[in-house]
Amino acid sequence: MNVSEKLFLAGLGSGLLPKAPGTWGTLVGLLIGMAILSYFPIETLFLLTILVTLIGVREINRYELRSGIHDDKRIVIDEVAGIWLALCISGISFPALILSFLFFRTYDIWKPSIIGRIDREAPGGWGVMGDDLVAGAAAGFSSALVMQVLLHYHMLG
Repeated sequence: MNVSEKLFLAGLGSGLLPKAPGTWGTLVGLLIGMAILSYFPIETLFLLTILVTLIGVREINRYELRSGIHDDKRIVIDEVAGIWLALCISGISFPALILSFLFFRTYDIWKPSIIGRIDREAPGGWGVMGDDLVAGAAAGFSSALVMQVLLHYHMLG
């Protein structure tokens, strides 16, 4: 990986950590997403998610062509895009941030249903990014559902 790949594809270098690079990449994405949402509306994060996804697919395709490695574990830009999509759906309260992180990591590691199928069968950059985007959408909807249940039963202050 060259320097620009370490910054972009490896999520500011978080993907280079020896243990749990996906979790570290998700945490970096969560912190950057929170910073973006503290200054800009949620629509900005959604548009940035689309932009990062499109650039990510192109850069992953280039990296895979050059290195011959599919879904290199050091690549975590897919985790960044996935957690950003979860935040766009679930909202920006502290409980929603925690729930989004937990649900996203669960779906990304467990890879149930279509998430696992995309991971196994989709080629190139879309295969790397696609499963995390679906996991992010599922995490966002799961978090929003749990938040609604907690609000309904007055379990949130």
